[in-house]
Parts: sequence; structure tokens; C-alpha cells
Amino acid sequence: MIITLLAATFVISLSVALLIAFLFRSPVRQIMNRVVAEALGEAWVRYITLAIVVVGVSGGVQVWNLEKYLNPPKDQPPLVLNADRWVLEIYRAIIGTAQSITWMLLVFFAFALIAYVMVRNSERSQARG
Repeated sequence: MIITLLAATFVISLSVALLIAFLFRSPVRQIMNRVVAEALGEAWVRYITLAIVVVGVSGGVQVWNLEKYLNPPKDQPPLVLNADRWVLEIYRAIIGTAQSITWMLLVFFAFALIAYVMVRNSERSQARG
């Protein structure tokens, strides 16, 4: 039963991560093409897309939380995977995936904003000179 839960959380996390990667692919492409050359920008878009999926799945599939079903804390009975716990674990996988990707994209967009300002200032100084 724990293997089924692990597989379900993996599939759900992967699905959510792929959906978010698809939704953010265009904005990431636009930012990267503005900051770096288009050929290099496309490589970075692929890397950021891969990073979104990897970070999302690793944030959604929390193996250390699933271990409580195999090794319950001392002085406590083993946990049973009933319908309520399944819903809780699925919800935790979705939220963990979204939260991990959100933090990753926040860092990416912060650095992209800094790079954009630097490129913009460089363009302005070249236009004056």
C-alpha cells in the first residue's frame, strides 16, 4: 500500500510540475531572450523547465513523511492508510510541489529582474554614447 501511495504522489507531483512548467515556459522564454542571446536563451529555458520539474517532484514527493507509515514513532500504534490519509497525502503532494516551484521561480525572477535592469542600463549608456 505504501508503494502505491509513493507512486501516486510521484505521478501527481510530476503532473503538477509539468503543468506549471508549461504555464511558465513562455514568460521564462521572454525574459531569457531579453537578458541573453536567443540561442543561449533557449538553452536556459530548457534548463529552467527541467529545474521546475525536478524541484517540483522533489518537493511534492516527501519520502521522509511517508516513512512514518513504515516506522511509526515509539509508543504509538502504526498508522493506517485509510481514505482520509490518502486525501491528506495527495493534498500534501500538490501543495509541496507548488510551494517548491514557487520558491524556485521567485529566486529566478529576482535574479532575472536584476539582470534586466543591468541590460537596460547598459542599453541606455550605449544610446547616450
